[in-house]
Amino acid sequence: MDDQVTVASSGSAAAAGRSAGGSSGRPVGPLDDIDRRIVAELAADGRLSIRTLAERVHVSRTNAYARLERLVADGVITGFHAAVDPERAGLGTSAYVSMTVQQNSWREVSAGLREIPFIDHFALVGADYDVLALVRAPDNSTLRDVVLDRIQSVPGVLSTRTWLVFEEVPGRGTPWAKG
Repeated sequence: MDDQVTVASSGSAAAAGRSAGGSSGRPVGPLDDIDRRIVAELAADGRLSIRTLAERVHVSRTNAYARLERLVADGVITGFHAAVDPERAGLGTSAYVSMTVQQNSWREVSAGLREIPFIDHFALVGADYDVLALVRAPDNSTLRDVVLDRIQSVPGVLSTRTWLVFEEVPGRGTPWAKG
């Protein structure tokens, strides 16, 4: 099981979650090259010791520790977690669900969606619909329940559209380190 760092960038689900009330309130400046290398190393292996991290980014352990603490405090690194294969963990049915919502209902809709099990993440988007959610369920019956009974009963949700996921392929990821 690989631990990874959840790294927030503008537009990410983690950043969206912080904007809903979890932000430290401090502006975060752009990352320098060392910070980007730290983020890249931890995104590849979140279990690195401070000593190994410092060696890989060519700084002292004290500097690596201070930078890591700052990246966490600033909300750039939002947590350490295990990368889980949903299918092998029993969630073999995945779908993207788009939602059209009533104007000015985002706060209520997002609060309602947060309470629904099997929603992996969701985002407010600029498209022909307003919200896009990834739902991971154990089977089609559960997916049906999540979409037709739970999501559609959230106050402010006007309509939904569902796309089944047949196969997922990881992308290259975010290039945190230049070069």
